[in-house]
Amino acid sequence: MKLQSLRRAVFGMSAAALLTVGAAAPGHAAAEAADPILKDLAAAQGIYYGTAVTASKLTGTYAAVTAGQFDSITPGNEMKWGSVEPVRGDFRWSGADAVVDFAEANGQKVRGHTLVWHSQLPSWVENGSWTAGSLRTVMTDHIATEAGRYKGRIDHWDVVNEAFNEDGTRRQSVFQRTIGDGYIADAFRAARAADPAAKLYLNDYNVEGINAKSNGMYDLVRQLKAQGVPIDGVGLQAHLIVGQVPSTLQANIQRFADLGVDVAITELDIRMPVPATEQRLRQQKADYKAVTQACVAVSRCAGVTVWGFTDSDSWIPDFFPGEGAATPYDENYRPKPAYYGIAEALGWSGDTGPGPGPGPGPGPVSGCAVTYA
Repeated sequence: MKLQSLRRAVFGMSAAALLTVGAAAPGHAAAEAADPILKDLAAAQGIYYGTAVTASKLTGTYAAVTAGQFDSITPGNEMKWGSVEPVRGDFRWSGADAVVDFAEANGQKVRGHTLVWHSQLPSWVENGSWTAGSLRTVMTDHIATEAGRYKGRIDHWDVVNEAFNEDGTRRQSVFQRTIGDGYIADAFRAARAADPAAKLYLNDYNVEGINAKSNGMYDLVRQLKAQGVPIDGVGLQAHLIVGQVPSTLQANIQRFADLGVDVAITELDIRMPVPATEQRLRQQKADYKAVTQACVAVSRCAGVTVWGFTDSDSWIPDFFPGEGAATPYDENYRPKPAYYGIAEALGWSGDTGPGPGPGPGPGPVSGCAVTYA
């Protein structure tokens, strides 16, 4: 256990809780009984609050928090093309099935992620010798197979992911280079045919505020709507940095909503230099609160998904050396101040207590033994 977590444990726990640290049942939820339940608060605001998950970890405390706090889950990797069809025609569904089955067993929605993306493609797609027609057929067949398998079981699909460069022009993926601008409309039409009930989203990063990239996305959504393409929503990933929530976030959500599409925050995490400090955790709390409030404020904002709820399951340290602590829970499933910031944005007005920044101390956690002096 880190020193900072130890301080929070000592000052934030009851005497009874101190006696049970290290002996908590594997399925014990991390938050104390008096702590807020994010999915219930979100439902009262008319939105969902979700998390990305790793299928292989959906046991014990990880599963308990996932089921107890969130009403929507997104498979972090299990539905990406390279995971489900690494060899042409050879579909591997175990990971994706596990996520969908878990969600259904716990009354949760599923955000399907993702059908068409330039990254994590199998080499046979990325390096194939294609004509526009042959690659279009491969793409639409893949969509038909995957979206069709889960027909009626997916709430939202990220149909096309990360289609733009930072200047708002189209990313030169194998699909853009080979098929051209029409590949996005083709993908959405194929997804609608495969699952008419699912909401279909265009998803990207660095489009949270009003900027060149989000302007390019906005123009495309407007064009797709005018062409009758079945696009239902826009996903703003929101991989953010502490203290850098865009000031135009709410206005950007609103302008997309005004086009007649839903908007969702789809991959929220807010990273910082590590080790975390009390000041950074306070700022992170304010940032999570601000992002959640921006969604609540716009009627067509469907919900928020954090990209992993615990620092032990975050992608950030592997991709941004020296940075991390990006999620609402620490590595030991203890709620951080960010968790209470989310709750406050959703209308919670519970007591605050000791700990780094506003918010009560964390509850019991398994797998952490402490000797107190």
